[in-house]
Amino acid sequence: MKDVTKRGVFMQLERLNQILEEALKSIDECETSEDINVVRNKYLSKKSELMSLMSTLGGLSIEEKKELGQKLNQVKSEISKALEIKNQAILEKELNEKLQKEKIDITLPSKNFKSGAKNPFYIIRDEIIDIFLGMGYSLADGPEVEQDLYNFELLNIPQDHPARDMQDSFYINDKLLLRTHTSPVQARVMEKSEGKPIRIICPGKTYRRDDDDATHSHQFAQVEGLLIDKDINIGHLKATLELFLKKMFGEKREVRLVPSFFPFTEPSVEVNISCANCGGKGCPICKDTGWIEILGGGMVHPNVLKMNGYDPEVYSGFAFGIGIERVAMLRYGIDDIRKFYTNDVRFLHQFTKKI
Repeated sequence: MKDVTKRGVFMQLERLNQILEEALKSIDECETSEDINVVRNKYLSKKSELMSLMSTLGGLSIEEKKELGQKLNQVKSEISKALEIKNQAILEKELNEKLQKEKIDITLPSKNFKSGAKNPFYIIRDEIIDIFLGMGYSLADGPEVEQDLYNFELLNIPQDHPARDMQDSFYINDKLLLRTHTSPVQARVMEKSEGKPIRIICPGKTYRRDDDDATHSHQFAQVEGLLIDKDINIGHLKATLELFLKKMFGEKREVRLVPSFFPFTEPSVEVNISCANCGGKGCPICKDTGWIEILGGGMVHPNVLKMNGYDPEVYSGFAFGIGIERVAMLRYGIDDIRKFYTNDVRFLHQFTKKI
């Protein structure tokens, strides 16, 4: 707004004081970490009123820009600091309450758990498998200690590709490694199929060098799918994944394909689903985008078809990869991937039915 007047700047400064007052009051009323996230999103997200005021700086004089800019930074800084202080206090309170609840009297007799519970990882894995079996896919399996030929070369990943970096893969020797995905199962099936149509899914463990934290693990699991036949196009891929995702997350979830890159597919896509928490409006869970990345896929690269015995002039196909833990975390609201592997009975009973 190049015609912003001094009065307009004065009104914006007054509004900034109001925003700061409102924000500090809201922060003071927060009782949980979720409340903090709501306030942070309201006042500091890209779509907040505070951020929108920054867009007006371009039409101001140097003096006005300096005055309003300093006030904007001051308000943003004070809100951020207040959020940090309040969040720390809430976290300490929640921790103390948790410790108090989990206090154990070691003189009491132990509890005898007469029933177990199924890990949500296996619930999701089995459900994914059931959905694709219902679509006519069959199961395929392969070794976890895999040859470089199947893990990389036959999937159009040449010797100098970054995915071969020793920091990403667990190599046993120059020709053997722990598989980094379940795609080598697809290569093995193509090799044995003698150029005939294929419709398979390949569930299994995979391994990559990574620092374990709440969202990363050196060991994780995938369900990869492969379909090869005549006259297959990306529309078939989209329809297949839409059917799967709506069965997994509900009919109301929207699905979109975003261009991406994988060496074994062309074109390649990243598949997103609409955020269930905000209904696509934008929130901290979806990073204000309204969408959550869920899996990747694409049309099988012609080079992959050729190397594995298929004529790309006659056959085409699609492939996709689904992270089992990622689906389970979104489905159940699990915030730490490491919980799948600890066998904590309290965690198992929280998210699953007793068996």
